[in-house]
Amino acid sequence: MAFELPPLPYDYDALSPFMSRETLEYHHDKHHQAYVTTGNKLAEEAGLADLPLEEIVKKSYGTNQPLFNNAGQHYNHLHFWKWLKKGGGGTSLPGKLDAAIKSDLGGYDKFKADFIQAGVSQFGSGWAWLAVKNGKIEIAKTPNGESPLVHGATPILGVDVWEHSYYIDYRNARPKYLEAFVDNLINWDYVLELYEKAA
Repeated sequence: MAFELPPLPYDYDALSPFMSRETLEYHHDKHHQAYVTTGNKLAEEAGLADLPLEEIVKKSYGTNQPLFNNAGQHYNHLHFWKWLKKGGGGTSLPGKLDAAIKSDLGGYDKFKADFIQAGVSQFGSGWAWLAVKNGKIEIAKTPNGESPLVHGATPILGVDVWEHSYYIDYRNARPKYLEAFVDNLINWDYVLELYEKAA
């Protein structure tokens, strides 16, 4: 199945001032488009183009690094755009998700501190995650285009800590970007949707 770049589910100005139009234009229109274009070419060359995206990601992990890099980043970004919304973030989580974060992660405040720390401490490019593994939510971090998908878990929330995701708006202040993401941008309804499928 060919990779396609979906339109953003909101206007380019919708996430301002926490994520600017310029960041979204570069990140979505240029970076994500490049993963799609290159990923399609490499999947075709590898004879995997007809497989679902998740299968391509899993099959190429550890066997075809160039394809994995692009397919992995396409997978991550398809979800990333949906993990963001105008007026998102904050402490008003859907009840079922709130209960799971309390029982599995020690509550919202501990989740926030640990999730931000995972993003801050990911050296270089990568992602910080909430993922479901063995029925429980855990916090993880991965380098480059990896996700919990290739480590036996299901991602339900991810934040991109590649510099292109925040440098225009925050320069080198990754912690400020991560705080803004958690406090103002997370689409908790989409996180719940993924959690209900995975749990």
